Amino acid sequence: MLNGREPRITTMYDEKTAGRSESGSEISDELLKQVRAALGLPDSVPNDLDGLRTVYGAWCGAMTFDNISKRISLHARDERLAGSDAEDYFQNWLENRSGGTCWASSNALYTLIASYGFDARRVAGAMFDLPTLNHGSVKVRIDGLDWLADSSMLTVEPLPLNGELLIKADGPVRVEVEPQKEGYLIWVDFPPHHEFIPCRLRDDPVDLALYQERYEASREVSPFNERLYLRKVKPDGLTVILGNTLFRRVGEELDVRELSADDLCTTIHEVGGVSESLISKWVDAGGLDATMDPSDSGPKFPDPGPRPSRRSA
Repeated sequence: MLNGREPRITTMYDEKTAGRSESGSEISDELLKQVRAALGLPDSVPNDLDGLRTVYGAWCGAMTFDNISKRISLHARDERLAGSDAEDYFQNWLENRSGGTCWASSNALYTLIASYGFDARRVAGAMFDLPTLNHGSVKVRIDGLDWLADSSMLTVEPLPLNGELLIKADGPVRVEVEPQKEGYLIWVDFPPHHEFIPCRLRDDPVDLALYQERYEASREVSPFNERLYLRKVKPDGLTVILGNTLFRRVGEELDVRELSADDLCTTIHEVGGVSESLISKWVDAGGLDATMDPSDSGPKFPDPGPRPSRRSA
C-alpha cells in the first residue's frame, strides 16, 4: 500500500471485455506450435501465477532484446518495420534467434501469453518518464491482481502491481516497483546507466494499431536506430552490449569490456545466440559501422534521479 491506500491507476480496462484476446488473429496455429516447442513450453498451462511464471520465464530465458532486425529494416526502408506483427517477429526468432525492440517484442509476448487463455492486455508507457509514449509492455490479470510481464526488462519473474513498493535486489535483473498516485514507476537496471531507468506505466489497455503506430514513429527518434543494443538474461547474470562495449553484471559486480569489430560479431553470435546469417545482413546494412562510430551515440536522456531504495528517508 502507499500511505495505507491503493494508488489510483489511470486505466481504460473494461471488466466486460476482460479475457477477450486477439490471440489467434496474428499467428498461425502451426507457427504457435513451433514457438512453444522452441521455448520448451507445453501446449497448455494453468491460468494462474505459476502458469504465467512458466510462460514468462521461458521467454526471458530464451529471448534477446535487440535492435538487429530493426537496423536492417531501417536500412532497407521497408514499408513496415521488422516484427510489426507477431507472425513476422516469431518467424525471424525461429530462424535467427534475434528478438526485437519493445513494440515488436511486447506484441509478440502478448500474443504468446494470450494464446494460453490468460487475461492479458497490451499497455503503453514512457521510459525515462518522458511525456511521449515510447514503451510497450504487457499486463496480465490473475484473480483480480495485475502482473507486469515486460519483454524489454526481462525480469524473469512477473512483477506484482498490488499497490506496494517492491525492491528486488537479487536475481539476474534488479528492479523496483514504485506505486504512484496514478499508476506505477518501474525502475530497472539498464547498464551502462549508472542509475536505474524509470518507466511510467500509462495507457491501459492499448491495441495493436497503437503499438504499430508508435513503432513506426520510432523511425524518426530512437536510441535503437543506429548503434547495436542487445540485452540477454541468463540465470547467473545480465549481459548488455551497447555499441561495441560489453557490460556483464553478476550480483553487484559489473564487468565492462571494449570489443573489436570481429570480437563484437562473434559475441553477438555466441552470447546472444543470433545467427551468423542475420549478423552478416546487419553488417551489410551498416549496423557494424554505426556501432563502431563513437560519435553516433543517439539521443540524450535526462538524469532519472535516485530510485526508491536510494532516497533519503
